[in-house]
Amino acid sequence: MPILFIIFIVVPIIEIALFIQAGDWFGLGPTLMMIVVTAFIGITLLRQQGLNTLFKAQQKMNQGEIPAMEMVEGIMLAIAGALLITPGFFTDTVGFLLLVPSFRRHLFTSVLQNKVQMHVNKHQKPFDDQPFDPSNQSSNHHNQTIDGEYKITDD
Repeated sequence: MPILFIIFIVVPIIEIALFIQAGDWFGLGPTLMMIVVTAFIGITLLRQQGLNTLFKAQQKMNQGEIPAMEMVEGIMLAIAGALLITPGFFTDTVGFLLLVPSFRRHLFTSVLQNKVQMHVNKHQKPFDDQPFDPSNQSSNHHNQTIDGEYKITDD
């Protein structure tokens, strides 16, 4: 509940106050122009960052690693995109902060990593090119346990 209160009540109040203050300082036209320009710059930077993150994720998957950090960065970039499209100076500031890679890493390591547990064995490749062959005892798969569910149905 507190997060919804912040999103739907506190953030709009901050944005309205900033709009009023910017309108007093710069006037209506320049204030509106700043909103459009920051959205355009933000979306352009978001596209570049998103493609870069996607490329890094593909490289990790090709190396047989799980792109966990890249997935988290992708989520943060999606949030940044939503914030940059939303008109306002406060949301633009937070959106631009999420576009800075060092800020994203710091946010992940200091705040999110404690809440998100990732269990990844770094020495084991998650993807293996060899198909499963039960007759081959030297296969890497013969010691693996496969979890599954089944259901018995009557015909």
